[in-house]
Amino acid sequence: MKKFFCIFICCTVFTPLLPSQTAEKIENLLNVHSVSYEEAALFILEAADAHATYGSSVISDPAEAFRFAAEQKWLPKKISGGGSARLDAVSLLLMRSFGVKGGLFYSLFKNPHYAYRELVYMEVIQGKADPAMNVSGEALLFMVNRILSGRPESGRQEDGWQNYDAEIAIPGNM
Repeated sequence: MKKFFCIFICCTVFTPLLPSQTAEKIENLLNVHSVSYEEAALFILEAADAHATYGSSVISDPAEAFRFAAEQKWLPKKISGGGSARLDAVSLLLMRSFGVKGGLFYSLFKNPHYAYRELVYMEVIQGKADPAMNVSGEALLFMVNRILSGRPESGRQEDGWQNYDAEIAIPGNM
């Protein structure tokens, strides 16, 4: 009976703390007008479940997440972790960390410009946007949400993004 009571107390006390930490992170991110590359890398790698594939040290802190993403070549070479994250670089990080397959030019070159264009095509990036603009916390949350909502049900990175070509209705072929 003591074991059950201890487990019940632990679950009752500690469980409410977990969602509040996540909600606090999201609330802080929503208040940021321009995220840094370190913040973006940490949030994106957490959302992509990088810890499951690469180990928990990958998302231990923002600097480590940035270093890991840079080593994996998921970020452009000449950027610093504390700098304001640009939309094209965040696009590359999103596509690489979630295993999103792109079109011909992205598949060949895997650079920020083509990653940005792919995410615009996939409607992950919407509205007036410029690849050189800084990414706000709200925009980062929106893009991650769009990526997660388009992932296959299995959730495995190798499966890539759902096939949008199959959803396009061509006039006259309906």
